[in-house]
Amino acid sequence: MPPIVGLVQAPLFLEHRRDGHPERPERLVAIAAELERTGLSGAFRNLDARPASREELLLAHDAAHLDQVGRLTSGPPVMLDEDTYANEHTWRAAVCAAGGAVDLTAAVLRGELDRGLALVRPPGHHATPSRTMGFCVFNNVAVAARAAQAMAVGGGAPAKPRIAVVDFDVHHGNGTQDIFYDDPSVLFISLHQFPLWPGTGWLTEAGDGAALGLNVNIPLPPGTGDGGLRAAVGRIVLPALRRFAPELLIISGGWDAHWRDPLAQLQYTLSGYAWACRQLVQAADELCGGRVVTVLEGGYDTEVLAVGVANLARALLGRDEQDDPFGTGTAGEADAEAILQRLERAPDGGG
Repeated sequence: MPPIVGLVQAPLFLEHRRDGHPERPERLVAIAAELERTGLSGAFRNLDARPASREELLLAHDAAHLDQVGRLTSGPPVMLDEDTYANEHTWRAAVCAAGGAVDLTAAVLRGELDRGLALVRPPGHHATPSRTMGFCVFNNVAVAARAAQAMAVGGGAPAKPRIAVVDFDVHHGNGTQDIFYDDPSVLFISLHQFPLWPGTGWLTEAGDGAALGLNVNIPLPPGTGDGGLRAAVGRIVLPALRRFAPELLIISGGWDAHWRDPLAQLQYTLSGYAWACRQLVQAADELCGGRVVTVLEGGYDTEVLAVGVANLARALLGRDEQDDPFGTGTAGEADAEAILQRLERAPDGGG
């Protein structure tokens, strides 16, 4: 029997826009068109994108942050920081991105859905407890994880469910790291280019207190391609997941590590991305009853993004086929072996 996969998407996510900005509505338009073209769109169970409550947002953000975003988004278009814009629709889009991710994650954790895909924007993984950053307003993944944990405990669970977050966006998920840095109920793993904006995500950023060793950064050198990705997933990501034994896996999905993406210099292909997605879905099957949710983050070549998300959708739906119309770039592949060996020697961040 095929898995029941929930999907969150909504027209309101297209209303958050600024002309000329790389984080643009056309990203979701391209994904929707590809899912329709391939016949995948009808395989999902659609969920509404309802606004996250203030109480839910406060599980990951400071009250001052919520108040500032509310104030700045109540007037004319504005830049919330040097990279993150807002218009009159941004507040609604941002709270519904978080709320949709909350409901999807909670439904998977409760067993009402097997898996989930949240095609939401603005993205979230750079948003810290106290500030917007890097196109991100609220940290959708962090709000969803914390709210789902709170719902489970409120329903009589003896302890907060263990949640693993794997972030394969090309940029380090600094906001997610900040939110969970001392939380032993959450394993955070980030595969990203280093050096690259925002400048965080080195090996030694490994968690604090009871969560030491539960913040796993895999900083890959510019030029790393599918070979480095496969090695990092096989040698670092999957063993870390098995040690932690999560009850739910959340993926921060960014397709900006592809060789065609304009904002970074990794050299993944869509075939490499599809392999990594299948590995993570299989890990969820092995470790947590198949419970996995993916929340959209980056990816700024819309053609690459659309096919990449379609390949992910196939993995979530239990289908083996994949598509890669773009092949391999011409830049070659950098060697990531030194970084991977350091992580294997010191998985707790001894670096």
